[in-house]
Amino acid sequence: MELRGKFLPQFRVRQPRLTRLLSTKRTKRDSLLVLSMFTRDAFPAQYYRWKNLEVHCNNDKSIRHPALSKSESSKIPEISFNRLQLTDQECAGLQRRNFGRFVAREALLDEEYWTAAWLRAEAHWESLSYMRHVDCYKRKYAEQEFNALKRRCLGQDGNVLKCFCFVAVKKEEKNVRRTVLNSVVGTLDLSIRQFIQGETYPGEVKRLSPVLASKGPFNANKYAYIANVCVAKFARRQGIASNMLYLATDVATMTGIRHLFVHVNAENKTAQDLYRKTGFKIFDTTSTPSSKDERLLMSMEL
Repeated sequence: MELRGKFLPQFRVRQPRLTRLLSTKRTKRDSLLVLSMFTRDAFPAQYYRWKNLEVHCNNDKSIRHPALSKSESSKIPEISFNRLQLTDQECAGLQRRNFGRFVAREALLDEEYWTAAWLRAEAHWESLSYMRHVDCYKRKYAEQEFNALKRRCLGQDGNVLKCFCFVAVKKEEKNVRRTVLNSVVGTLDLSIRQFIQGETYPGEVKRLSPVLASKGPFNANKYAYIANVCVAKFARRQGIASNMLYLATDVATMTGIRHLFVHVNAENKTAQDLYRKTGFKIFDTTSTPSSKDERLLMSMEL
């Protein structure tokens, strides 16, 4: 299992086969069979009190997932984590960027959106991994991010005109079919936005009106914004983030946008170096409304 974390939503299995999961003497063979038992049948109510489920994805590694309450599980989309990653032929026509053993492209499957949401949850809670119940917090964060991401990509988020979720996946290999879970290693969002009337850059405190700016030539009041850049811990230092940024830059340029922005924490020197490497420069310094941490606004002219 290469993508580490406890992020599988509530598993749904057929009731006649529950005896394998409830067995107190769980053998290696039994746990390997769980993966093939996923269905869309809901758990009977009495099984929501389970402490955990165990799924072995390789011969030597497994994912343990705490049980969800009945109310929590009703909010989670029905996603199949034994879904195979799309082939190159199925992704024909998409904007993509090949590099090394990976390819960056737009996410298509719900399973890819969910894996992207989980990577963001892992990054958000990475420095707090020692906390009790941290996996429950990650799961809740991923669930909320998944729903928000889908709304953004459907154009249902304020001044966001269009949103792309890009993922970096392992390249297709001959005679090898990977699941989405084992394929996605990085993600970022690129959104095409319109300035609020009175804004001259994203997040400007001075705002004259909540109305969107409309005067000026075509695309003069539009800009592109990058957010949620993250890479799985085991896949870092392989050029994944920079190549996703290059793809985002290409797509923004193709849409006719002239300015690309990104916020970065002032203390995150590694991220700042990454953005400088890909062509960004410091634009302005702003403060987040809910934190004392200072953020830097970086921009690039396209």
